[in-house]
Amino acid sequence: MKKLIYLILFFSLNLFGEQRIITLSPSINEIVFALGSGKDIVANTEYCNFPEESKAILKVGGYSSVSLEKILIAKPSIILAQDYDEKLISNIKKLNLNVKTFKTNNLKSIKTTITTIGKLLDKENKAKELTQDIDNSLKSIKNIVLNKKILIVISPRKDLNKIIYVAGNNLYFNDIIEASNNKNAYVSSSLSQPIVNVEKIIKMNPDIIIMLAPYINQRNITHDDLKKNWLDLPITAAKKKMIYIIDKEYAGIPSNRVVNFIKDYKDILIDVRNK
Repeated sequence: MKKLIYLILFFSLNLFGEQRIITLSPSINEIVFALGSGKDIVANTEYCNFPEESKAILKVGGYSSVSLEKILIAKPSIILAQDYDEKLISNIKKLNLNVKTFKTNNLKSIKTTITTIGKLLDKENKAKELTQDIDNSLKSIKNIVLNKKILIVISPRKDLNKIIYVAGNNLYFNDIIEASNNKNAYVSSSLSQPIVNVEKIIKMNPDIIIMLAPYINQRNITHDDLKKNWLDLPITAAKKKMIYIIDKEYAGIPSNRVVNFIKDYKDILIDVRNK
């Protein structure tokens, strides 16, 4: 009888002590590593590039090409995913796999995701530390400049005749702008990805433009090349040369590394103040 109890305890400890995690987005992958559980990730996706060791982990596909067969081969104890692919999540659940989904669109949901995954992985103290880092970084950007209209452009192109993607009012970029006591130059109640043209940008007349260009070096485009046509626009940001580029990959990934983006954003505000 004692032997049976010891066996049950042994398998229970192994069940709860060792996770086999699959992360299905770069954001979730980064959060798991930041919590200190990266060693338990047995598979992730093609765009999970940070930290460096993520690249060597088994890949189960990309954003829209996740292989259920590869997921099964990895034998996960838990799958952590964002909530944007309902069909994929439904198919995973049909396989009777343990899958949890999360939102990471705004700062509140990013912090909630960090906290919830921290509880799942028994990393609650580290999760509190990461969310506190976000709160502290937000405090550091208050009142550097005030009431500026700031436009954040996503994956900008040199050719302004093509469609232009900008940050809407439901994303963490908007939260960061508001936390600094400034305002998003783009205003809409729509939850869809905002697409604008040059005429719309001229009408918005932003005071500051921040372009997120994480893959600019791969495209062999310099900062000056990208800014050139934007500086010719009849808007305040161009006239005062307040057009900036953030070329780091973390700029577009809603994970705990949002603090890195906030630091870059702070540097931009300080530069604007000093001009």
